[in-house]
Amino acid sequence: MQQFVVGFVRASHGIAGECKVESASGSYEHIARLKEVALRHGETTKTCSIVSARFASSCLLVKFAGIDSPEEVRKYNGWEIVVPREYAYQLKEGEWYIEDLKNCSLIYENRNGLSNSVSIETIGTITDVLEGGEAYLFEVRLSEECSVLADNIKRTASGKPRTVYVPFVDEHIGTIDIENKTVLLMHLWIVE
Repeated sequence: MQQFVVGFVRASHGIAGECKVESASGSYEHIARLKEVALRHGETTKTCSIVSARFASSCLLVKFAGIDSPEEVRKYNGWEIVVPREYAYQLKEGEWYIEDLKNCSLIYENRNGLSNSVSIETIGTITDVLEGGEAYLFEVRLSEECSVLADNIKRTASGKPRTVYVPFVDEHIGTIDIENKTVLLMHLWIVE
């Protein structure tokens, strides 16, 4: 069963073990309706029932069963709140889950102006999506088979496949096809 991060445990609130929860999507309604979640930190996971959830000004205040003091909450500060896909935020048009973008092929349409032919080149694989200053960034491991990039661009000095970061903005990213696991790169220069 595929698990999604819907939020993060933050600081404690009050003395009864209530904690502030930050939403990963910016929406809180779907988290407030949950009855049970997994708290995850690295390889460690703890299943928790939700006793109560109420809205505050910039977060959701949640009381997890078995976490009954500010000291207990501090042990879980920064932990991810993880749920099965069907309980995650419902996507709108033009939105994607980060987990669905990972392992997509970053492709480029190589157009030959003389013959009007188009070939699809796999530039690399999206290995992660990171928060950047003004936009999210695709972390891309360049493909060794890509013929439109020079060999010295595809590898680091130690010979390992090179990783590049591509801003996830309309200017650089075209069609995203989750079903076929492809993301279209609009400009090749961004990975050179």
